[in-house]
Amino acid sequence: MKRVIVIGATSGIGRELAEIFAGNGYMVGITGRRTEKLEELKSLRPDVYLVKAFDVRDTDTVAGHLEDLIAELGGLDLLVISSGTGDLNAGLNFKVEKNTVDTNVLGFTCIADKAFEYFEKQQYGHLVAITSVAGIRGSRLASSYAATKAYQINYLEGLRMRAKHLKMPVYVTDIRPGFVDTAMAKGEGLFWVAPIKKAAGQIFRAVVSRKKVAYITKRWLVIGFILKWLPRCIYERM
Repeated sequence: MKRVIVIGATSGIGRELAEIFAGNGYMVGITGRRTEKLEELKSLRPDVYLVKAFDVRDTDTVAGHLEDLIAELGGLDLLVISSGTGDLNAGLNFKVEKNTVDTNVLGFTCIADKAFEYFEKQQYGHLVAITSVAGIRGSRLASSYAATKAYQINYLEGLRMRAKHLKMPVYVTDIRPGFVDTAMAKGEGLFWVAPIKKAAGQIFRAVVSRKKVAYITKRWLVIGFILKWLPRCIYERM
């Protein structure tokens, strides 16, 4: 039986993925800040889920929590980072920006490093992270969110390069969703908003296929291409 940890399984994509993994024969470690939400999920399949509540922003304790959960699972084959935050913040409220950076940069890095180190030591494993199409370019309304997602995209690419040079079966997957019907989808004029079950299903298939980069849903590959190559003089007017 394969063993997976889903970081940020209390709601949204993380919870949906945890349920998919559980339904496909995995032992699933679930984490998040809200203990009651984790216990609620565990009650659905108490023989499959193992719970460890912690906040990824508390980087001094993250490694210890992960080590304990891995030990309870009896090892680890796959880790999915689905914890993340972001808000529209046109006024540049620093508390909002700091919370985004603490979660999406510091917390993310702490988890990613610990997982990669573990996989490198055992000489196999798979690290997956939910980034965003928003990480391709900057954002005037959600500056810290776009910037932190760009950081994640580049960090994952660096880890993927490192894995290739190690010449061992350690895989790194960057999942880039567009709009998904969760609490994270904020703002007006949203389009191509994917139902969460459809998005999570595509993510699961991308993970099983060990994709390097996957856009969710697949049509967002078109938006990603346009964003990447749109001239700055045009993009900055948007």
